[in-house]
Amino acid sequence: MSDEPQPQQPNQSGGGPTEPPGAAEETKGGEKKTKRPGRTGWRRIIPTWRTVLGTFVIGILLLIGLFFLGYSMVKIPAANAFATKQSNVFLYADGSQLARDGEVNRENVTLAQVSADAQHAVLAAEDRDFYTESAVDPKAMLRAAWNTATGKGTQSGSTITQQYVKNYYLAQEQTVTRKVKEFFISIKLDRSESKADILEGYLNTSYFGRNAYGIQAAAQAYYGKDATDLDPARAAYLAALVNAPSEYDVVAHPENKAAAVARWNYVLDGMVKKGWLSQSKRAGMKFPMPKEQTASTGMSGQRGYLVEAVKSYLVKNKIVDADSLEAGGYRITTTIQKDKQNAFVKAVDDKVMSKLDKKNNKADNYVRAGGASVDPKTGNVVAMYGGIDYVKQYTNGATRGDFQVGSTFKPFVFASAVDNGSTTQSGQTITPNTYYDGTNKRAVQGWPGGSYAPENEDEKSYGEITVRKATDLSVNAVYAQMAVDVGPSKVKQTAVDLGIPSDTKDLQPYPSIALGTATASVLDMAEAYATLANHGKHGTYTMVQKVTRDGTEDIKLPQSPTKQAVSRQAADTTTSILQSVVDNGTAIAAQAAGRPAAGKTGTAEEDTAAWFAGYTPDLATVVSVMGQDPVTAAHKSLYGALGLARINGGGAPTEIWSQYTKDALEGTTASSFDLDLQPGAETVAPPSQNPATPGTGGQDNGGTTGGNQDNGGTTGGAQDNGGTTDGSTTAGPTDGGTTDGSTTDGSTTSGTTTSGTDSGTTTSGTDSGTSTGTTTDGTSTGTTTGTTDAGTTTGTTAGDDGGGGFGFQ
Repeated sequence: MSDEPQPQQPNQSGGGPTEPPGAAEETKGGEKKTKRPGRTGWRRIIPTWRTVLGTFVIGILLLIGLFFLGYSMVKIPAANAFATKQSNVFLYADGSQLARDGEVNRENVTLAQVSADAQHAVLAAEDRDFYTESAVDPKAMLRAAWNTATGKGTQSGSTITQQYVKNYYLAQEQTVTRKVKEFFISIKLDRSESKADILEGYLNTSYFGRNAYGIQAAAQAYYGKDATDLDPARAAYLAALVNAPSEYDVVAHPENKAAAVARWNYVLDGMVKKGWLSQSKRAGMKFPMPKEQTASTGMSGQRGYLVEAVKSYLVKNKIVDADSLEAGGYRITTTIQKDKQNAFVKAVDDKVMSKLDKKNNKADNYVRAGGASVDPKTGNVVAMYGGIDYVKQYTNGATRGDFQVGSTFKPFVFASAVDNGSTTQSGQTITPNTYYDGTNKRAVQGWPGGSYAPENEDEKSYGEITVRKATDLSVNAVYAQMAVDVGPSKVKQTAVDLGIPSDTKDLQPYPSIALGTATASVLDMAEAYATLANHGKHGTYTMVQKVTRDGTEDIKLPQSPTKQAVSRQAADTTTSILQSVVDNGTAIAAQAAGRPAAGKTGTAEEDTAAWFAGYTPDLATVVSVMGQDPVTAAHKSLYGALGLARINGGGAPTEIWSQYTKDALEGTTASSFDLDLQPGAETVAPPSQNPATPGTGGQDNGGTTGGNQDNGGTTGGAQDNGGTTDGSTTAGPTDGGTTDGSTTDGSTTSGTTTSGTDSGTTTSGTDSGTSTGTTTDGTSTGTTTGTTDAGTTTGTTAGDDGGGGFGFQ
């Protein structure tokens, strides 16, 4: 090989000789510098450090730009509709839960209403560094993504702030867009809200299984406790549920108990590690088994009736408007007492519902019932019966106002008479001892509005009869005339003052008002009777003790001032004649309550409803058994129901009332009525009143009317109740009477009665006679001569209890 230098080869482009590697190139100043060797081969695909650095810087700048762009573009939205939707919680008077309404089982509470143990347990389970970390944790997010990708289980990697944002502001879908929004909203929220507010929101929006949203609903669903009462063990279990609500319910999935207990231990260990729980207390803990899951009953049974009645009360009294109630979040403590409520349901079931044979007796399909019970002293509704089951029978029997109240309205007529100092048309003051003509279909006198001749029940005539006895036997003819004597408009006003709504259908100022043509509700009637029980003092009934919203805001309740609706003498004298109805009249079944009681039975037209309205000094309760076609909703007569020819007020309604009242007041001391009676309201009618034309209200107490009478006269045959016969008078409620034989109701023998009761002899067989009566003890002395169909009666009476031998009861 030649040592001579080789000639240079031209480059491929023909641009002159190629310089060897490392050749120097001349600069503008004439200096030479070494040129960087070119990258050849595989090295050419490796980016230089300058490229890497440049790309990194550009990337960082881009990310910063994107961050600020996203931060500026993503706004904190309004809460999603589901997150703000709550149930309203209804409580019994003792604070125990009655019902929840709404589709979402959630009750928001403040952080102060969540026990510290519960707060710490959730933090230990979900985000132990919540109070010190930032709103997002990129490292945890990356770790969660890696674990998910490598099959170690799906993990969120989200902080409590991020989870709250997802629950409260966003939806639950797993998308990149949602995650990006979650990221930015979390950062913004962390800057605008305190950690305590975020934790509170998280606790109220997290799902714990059993359809329970929020820690309060969960505490009730699993342990029947409020969140404020959660101890570490129970709190740790609820905190464990957040991770897998369905799987960790050890009642629903006992096969997963081991995993649930492991998660429970993880939470407790975290609490110890963070110093929120002592090791010694942790060591002694046992797994707290939750209660059995209660089947979702919603508004079934009495719950729906009570909830709807309370809602109606809140809206009607402008305490909460309907739209706000729909949004939820209210905690409503009612006046309903759990023990009395249960007693009411049992009484209706025992006396009516358990006896129905709907398959074999068509009439039994029509039977419905309604009841309401009020504390007379407070006006609190303590119990209510709405129907057999709200989800099967929607209409509330206690609040519906479409059945006539019947003769339960008659006490209002008498109370109005006493309160207004009314007199009969002959000028006699109306008292329990005033005599009226109880003849069936007797036309009322003194009414300018046309002829009105009401029919007594079973078309029964009673002749001359006292107001007290007419009340015992519910005589329509007497009370229609009394309504005219008082003035139908005054009667209506008294009813309204006692508590009957003025707009009640068919509450019209006509004589028929006395017969109960008005269709007041059971609850309205209970309010009115509670006024009588409270000596005429009326306070509008209430169903609510307390209302709060979102656990903090107390809603102001309206004041219910008590006013004297009727005078005490009017109310108390009415009570005295209603006591007689229980002792001697159509409501003797009420004696089974074992308490001093007053009340009135009633029957609607065509026997579509039977009523009993009664009270003790401590409790006023009204019961109605009604007939309604389950398909057409038409009112139906109750003939044949319960296997009886008819249902009247003295039957099933009074029996329900008696059992309920006895059970509701069990364990309390029986109170007696403290009555202030109107002058002349003696227990037994006086021996005589001034003669008056029949039909005017003032009656002659010295003779008997011709023909047969069912009550209150002397006849030659038989009487239905409490009179004088040719044979014997059996023991029973009478105002005094004489016989030709013997009387067993007052130690009377051979026509002579001693002990200050009455003494007289009745002789049958004459068309006219003279009746002479002498009353001693400073009452009255007088002789009355009258024409009778049955002999001459002579009697001497000592004391106010004497009824004389005049035959009127």
